[in-house]
Amino acid sequence: MALSTTACTRAVVLASPTSEPSNSTRGTVSIETFHSAALGADKRFVVYLPASYERDASRRYPVAYYLHGLSGSQGDWTSKGDIIGAADSLFANGTPEMIVVMPDGDDGWYTSWTTELSRRACSDTLRQESPSTYCVEHQRYDEYVANDLVRFVDAHYRTRADRGHRGIGGLSMGGYGALALSLKYPDVFSAGASHSGVVAPMYAGPKPFVAPAKFVSTAAEVQPIAQGMWPRFLSYWGTDIARWNESDVLHLAMALRDRHGAMPALFFDCGVDDGYIDQNRALHSELTRLGISHSYAEWPGAHTWLYWSTHVRQSLAWLGGQLGRQ
Repeated sequence: MALSTTACTRAVVLASPTSEPSNSTRGTVSIETFHSAALGADKRFVVYLPASYERDASRRYPVAYYLHGLSGSQGDWTSKGDIIGAADSLFANGTPEMIVVMPDGDDGWYTSWTTELSRRACSDTLRQESPSTYCVEHQRYDEYVANDLVRFVDAHYRTRADRGHRGIGGLSMGGYGALALSLKYPDVFSAGASHSGVVAPMYAGPKPFVAPAKFVSTAAEVQPIAQGMWPRFLSYWGTDIARWNESDVLHLAMALRDRHGAMPALFFDCGVDDGYIDQNRALHSELTRLGISHSYAEWPGAHTWLYWSTHVRQSLAWLGGQLGRQ
């Protein structure tokens, strides 16, 4: 393991449980559906309630939102990522308990698209998932999570409904989403955590990474870098570099710092054999150079569920420390 120890980084919590959870310390999981005005569609989410939720009807809880990756769904973190086992074990051994919410983000990149796709056109495209659960009227996936979903969860569960007790995490596409949404909506989220995130698609080199990082100056320069992802990026952010900058993690962090906004706590990690390691190292280097506080770690592994199921413990423990101490 390699862990950043620069002056502007916080220590990453490395949680090792002392005992396995018993039946009395296991949380409950359900799948819920609600209507998102931003998407103009009903969407599903998985919600994990900690073991004490039913026993203590007066208690309110912090909430951690976890986002899936490209081609994923709301069930990925539970079926592939062992997030429930990690939560039960951590909470049984002293990590502050949280509600964990895992929404369906389609392949929306947790952003508002420049080029929207009509529901009819979406329904005519063959996918593994049914159009009835995948297709939406409007691709405003950032508003869907940060506004609609948060409001619904706060209205229907016993949450501590303020930014200090609300955080967001994710992997790959969802890792980008977690950092970008925490920086774009700092009044909603006080912490963002990313595993193997696509955190710097405008990073141009060097490869392998060596400081200083270089970034593209036009959207067209992204095309050879993005390769197969380019058609998606065109739908998300188009060809205007200003639009790209508005959604870029580094630019969002700089803009928030410059307007003296409440900076969320940031944590991100990446496997040393992951294809996105250079992007993550570049973001870490630039945030360090700018004096923007964050935590960064590298561990052995690649862009796989083995890596994410192994290290979701770290982000959960870190988020619990951030949200449960306030």
